[in-house]
Amino acid sequence: MNRNTIFGGAYALAFFSFLFGPLIIMALTAFNSSRFPRVAPWECFTTNWFGELFGNARLMEGLMNSVIIGLGVVALAVPIGLAGALALSELPSKLRSTLYTVLILPILIPGVVLGISTIVLWGQISRGIGAGFLYNGYFLTIVGQITFVSAYAMLVFIARLQRFDATQTEAALDLGATPGQAFRKILLPFMAPAIGSAAFITLLASFENYNTTVFTVLSESTFTTALASKVRHGTDPSLSALAVIIITLTLIGALTNEAFQRRKEAEAGGRASRSPLYANPITRALTHPGVVFAILVAVIGGITYAGSQYDSSQCEAAILQEKLDRQEALRAEQRARIEAQEAEQGVTVPKPDSAFGGAFGGVGTSAPAAPAPKVENNSAFGGAFGGIAPPQTEE
Repeated sequence: MNRNTIFGGAYALAFFSFLFGPLIIMALTAFNSSRFPRVAPWECFTTNWFGELFGNARLMEGLMNSVIIGLGVVALAVPIGLAGALALSELPSKLRSTLYTVLILPILIPGVVLGISTIVLWGQISRGIGAGFLYNGYFLTIVGQITFVSAYAMLVFIARLQRFDATQTEAALDLGATPGQAFRKILLPFMAPAIGSAAFITLLASFENYNTTVFTVLSESTFTTALASKVRHGTDPSLSALAVIIITLTLIGALTNEAFQRRKEAEAGGRASRSPLYANPITRALTHPGVVFAILVAVIGGITYAGSQYDSSQCEAAILQEKLDRQEALRAEQRARIEAQEAEQGVTVPKPDSAFGGAFGGVGTSAPAAPAPKVENNSAFGGAFGGIAPPQTEE
């Protein structure tokens, strides 16, 4: 093994450790019973943090709001992006560069500016036409996000259109097809993979957006804003449980897509068709994308069910009792130290179980003061000045 191989292996190990190390640590903290996300010291294996996550009403409400807003953004941003890409493909080069700059500009504008400008603009419009129903968090957030998310979809469509052979559409028109028929039967099927990719990208961009959404959502909350509010007020391992769910869904999607791509390549006669996995009918069936997805879902479902049946209450009770015993031992040690200090100095030191918890342990206690004589006060003020003795009158 030469020096270059050792250096390359060390670099790859350091790179992947830096890349995936935090994800692994965060995933482990989701199964530790500690109230603070940590791996060491390990307390008890538990799956209660997943229940804590789903039991958070604010997060679940924000998740539903994010789904509604995300679907609205996809429904509007994808057609807008497709229209922009088609317009750019039909324009002359000089006009194309100008329009491209205009359409791509919202990506470069800070999200804070987009959020504030959306509120100001639509606030004026709703007051001007008397349509107050437009000034709500759902509508403003969808409109605010579309201003830049549609540019992401447009970039995906532009990349796909660069590989389109325009002579197919021209041949369809020459054979008597209308422009609408040519678009539906030739161009749209060709753009189908790009439409799926653009929809997925716009949905993710809508879900993760914070800078614009925090202004436009008004009194509502999305999943991102609710999550940021929770982190601001203190974190717990339920957020690690959320990370585990996201990582799991990502792995399922990535492995299923890999199986789909390999099968597609094998059917096209590519390098994957020469793999031993596709020579055997059984392995060929097992590597089908649908079968791979079903197997992954079944495995994850089984692990989830087994984890939900595990009861960590006994382990957590033992850990709590151990902490209480340790605390009592520390108290006994503190009392012994105070008694030794009293014996050396000959003064009385307050015990740590006093009302002040031993905060004034260096000050000696004095004898209790004699009670003040009770003074009768039958004045019209109801004893409000009971501490002041009445004046003596001469007989």
